[in-house]
Amino acid sequence: MTMRGDRPGRLRVVAIADADSFVKWSAALIDSAPSVDPHLLLVKTPLTVSVAQEHAALAGTGIRPEAVTRLACDDIAAWLAKDRPDVVVIGGRGPFVRLVMRQIDRVAPRPVVVSGLPGISIPAQRGAAMYRKHCDLMIVHSQRERRAFRHLAQRLGLELRLGLATLPFARPTRPSGGGTDLVFAAQAIVPREPADRVAIAGILRAAALADPSRRVVVKLRSRPELGETETHYERTELTELLRDRPDNLVFSHEPMAQALANAEGLVTVSSTAAIEAMAMGVPVIALDTFGVSKTHLNTVFNGSGVQGSAEDVIARRFRHPNAQWLADNYFHAPEQSTWWSDVEQLVSLRRRGLLPPRFVPTARGGALHEAWQRKAVLGREDRSLTGAVALAVGAPLVWGILTARKVLGRRGAGSWFDDQTDITVTPARYQDPIVRPRRAALVAID
Repeated sequence: MTMRGDRPGRLRVVAIADADSFVKWSAALIDSAPSVDPHLLLVKTPLTVSVAQEHAALAGTGIRPEAVTRLACDDIAAWLAKDRPDVVVIGGRGPFVRLVMRQIDRVAPRPVVVSGLPGISIPAQRGAAMYRKHCDLMIVHSQRERRAFRHLAQRLGLELRLGLATLPFARPTRPSGGGTDLVFAAQAIVPREPADRVAIAGILRAAALADPSRRVVVKLRSRPELGETETHYERTELTELLRDRPDNLVFSHEPMAQALANAEGLVTVSSTAAIEAMAMGVPVIALDTFGVSKTHLNTVFNGSGVQGSAEDVIARRFRHPNAQWLADNYFHAPEQSTWWSDVEQLVSLRRRGLLPPRFVPTARGGALHEAWQRKAVLGREDRSLTGAVALAVGAPLVWGILTARKVLGRRGAGSWFDDQTDITVTPARYQDPIVRPRRAALVAID
């Protein structure tokens, strides 16, 4: 374990994360900060990255293997008390952020606490704000996101300090040479419906058959056969739908930057990979075949000039975004980013003993609800008796709530998955044996 080096003039910054997209985001964010000693804590949950996923997430950063520590959630407080970081960046879905915050509440003096979402956060989600309201700073990545979350915080009556940052892995560089691949950024939950995912597979197959001399590369983020997971659970897997495919339709698990180095263009529904491609000068198609909606997380591309149809994908009619959209969405001028100066101000307050307390309050429902929240995040990593009791009591109740929300959503009462970027759904195969016979899920609802 690498501990604090006490290098003069440098801040000790620790990222705490578990799932793949959050590891990539938090590691790249702290690596982009000036004059810091970075460290990464990988907390053991059902979503924790494998070693291979870790290496892919850290590709392009300066974070060395010896600056990465894997540990149990209950060991976080002791580790932080010994390491004494100035700043902690929490990278995880909302319930994970809350659980880590409970550990930080045990540390005195506490570090400055920063959190955020790992990519596109339009529209601003209620859950994203509510779960992070006890952090000192929430990172957003565009002028549009900052406006959206300011408005949301005002509407909810939240004290939410926002720091503007450039997406840390969206570096404005273009690889030499270019490429000929059509790269498709696969997503686990977009589109969600099985019929739509079958249609995605058909579009990719048709694109490959349209030009056998050029590859169609499906960029994947996990290997379920190796026990790897990712932030969201894919119920209708593209790999299964594409078992029968042309030779030039291939799967890739390489880092996105490497895949884009050989790309003619990128296709996605709503993946943040589109922003990464734009930064590299790679043209994009934001597929709108399944509609443009909050559910598909693709309203951000309205007005960008990159939206396109299945026919555009098959014909490889990629396009570049317009300049006005870029300035408002993820490509603001570097001097407009405020997050690091915000952090430095907070660190200054901390050193003078003036950092306001921001404790996570006790959960409504008391100890059993606390145990449920913990179990929902940690799964089998939580071996407590109270967690087992909370699971037995809570799983059927939550399953019913989700079913009711889904029905209401279909009747026009709003999306049942309003907080989809933050709701924790842990499939039975990642959980304790008690769950498997019922095919239940753990869902953190507060």
